[in-house]
This record gives sequence, structure tokens and C-alpha cells, in this order.
Amino acid sequence: MSHANRDPHQVVEVLSEALPYIQQFSGKTVVVKYGGNAMTEEALINSFARDMVLMKEVGINPVVVHGGGPQIGALLAKLNIESRFVDGMRVTDAETMDVVEMVLGGLVNKGIVNLINQCGGKAIGLTGKDNSQIRARQLKVSGHMPGMNASEIIDIGHVGEVEHVSTDLIELLTRNDFIPVIAPIGVDAEGRSYNINADLVAGKVAEALGAEKLMLLTNVAGLLNAEGEVMTGLTTEAVDALIEDGTIYGGMLPKISCALDAVKQGVRSAHIIDGRVPHATLLEIFTNAGVGTLISNAEADPVTA
Repeated sequence: MSHANRDPHQVVEVLSEALPYIQQFSGKTVVVKYGGNAMTEEALINSFARDMVLMKEVGINPVVVHGGGPQIGALLAKLNIESRFVDGMRVTDAETMDVVEMVLGGLVNKGIVNLINQCGGKAIGLTGKDNSQIRARQLKVSGHMPGMNASEIIDIGHVGEVEHVSTDLIELLTRNDFIPVIAPIGVDAEGRSYNINADLVAGKVAEALGAEKLMLLTNVAGLLNAEGEVMTGLTTEAVDALIEDGTIYGGMLPKISCALDAVKQGVRSAHIIDGRVPHATLLEIFTNAGVGTLISNAEADPVTA
């Protein structure tokens, strides 16, 4: 529908519905993990950038943490560097890490920054190495090696986990009306770089900032029950039970665990939202219905969750 023939009453109703949410969340921090379809489809890319600018304009402080797995894979293929995975994590030797840094810290990061700026925002791109804000350590992975019964620790190279997040640089930027865009690269005490899962980084950044919300954009509608319906308004206890009984399993488990940890560590609510839906972040924040799975420490209340 074009702007010319859109019913003005509808526009006013939408703004009116959004008002209590704008009032409640003004001045609060929302950490958004950006990746998947939302990062590769033209219409979704543009809607995401506009959403971040609009959030900032109404007084919310968005902090973006992005992934870039497909883009890394594409450049490695061009350079004839083989991609190997253990438990879904890219085995990252020194040569591969150089490519990861080029893609995440350069191409992808600056592309997102540029889009937000084109939409009238003020975005600044960072990696965890800037001001050593994401201190990392090597992630140890145990797996079964062929021909052996016992699990063995597998060295997957420059793949890390978050040891500590320093927030002073992020807070300095948000106070001065900038939107930080963070590539998930950490650094250890010796200055070695590590590729870290973007969901994990987003969760730890949200915890460190005491964020109001952690929003993880994904390629599914949210957490589904056996009938294929989206479950939302879940307490941390309910999510623990769903993991225990096997309802949450497979590829959704790490994402849900990340959201669950963030809420248990003080983030007010976490949202698994469908990045394939245009303006998904705004729909989840500013409407009663939302577009994903919400996890919090309390039963969901329409305006306070």
C-alpha cells in the first residue's frame, strides 16, 4: 500500500497503540542480534536499518551485534580455503581467522553501519578488539574422534567464548546518540583474536549493559510447540522445563539457552523473533501481538513484558 492511499485513521491508531511502549522503553537499551535472512534479503536489510533509526529517534538505545557466517564461507571458498565444522562451529586456524576478521570487522560491519547512516542514523562500527571491550578465551570443544570410545578435547583454533564485556565505550556512544554496531570478534590477554558466536556475544553484551531487551533475529517464527504454534510469554522456569522434556532441542537449543542465560543474569526480557518478517524488531517492541517468543522472569504482561 502506498503512502498516498493509506488510511490516515489506521496510521493514527498504530501510533496510539505504540505510545505506551515508547513511554515505557524510552531511555532503555535493546540489544539486537542481526543475522540470517534479515541480513541477506534486500527488503529486509533496508527495513532493519530503518527500524534501528526509528528506535533511536523515539529514545530507545539499540545496540546491534551481527553475524556473517554465509559471507565468511563465500570469501573462504573464493580463496580456496576449506571450511570445516565441529558441532556447527567453524574450525578457525590463523589463516581462516584473518578472513573472519576481514569479513566481520570490515565488509559486513561497515555495510550495516552505512545502511543505518543512509537511513538518517548515526552508526559506529566496532569489533570486540576496540578498547578490548570483548575479552575472550579459547573455546574448548569435546567430541568423539573416529575409532575412539572416549570424548577428546578438539582444538578448533581461534574460536572463543566471552570472558568479560567492558561497556564504557558502548555507553559513551549511546549517550552521544550513536548506534553501536558490534562484530563478534574477541581478544585475549595476549592479543590473540577469536571468532565468537554472535548470539553468545549479544547475550553477554545485553547482560553487561543491563539491557531491557535482548532480541535474537532468527530464521524461524519463534519457539514452536508440537502443533507448530509459536509459544510466547514464557518464564525462565517454563523454558527450563521445555529443555528438560525435550520440547526444545537441536539447532534451537543454543539460541534459547543464550536467551535464557541473559534473562537469568538480569536482562528484563529476551525475544526470539522471525527475521524474515519486515520490521520484526518494531513489531515485537511496539505492538501487543509481537512476532516471536518472549522469555522473562515473570508471566507476560501486555505492556510491561
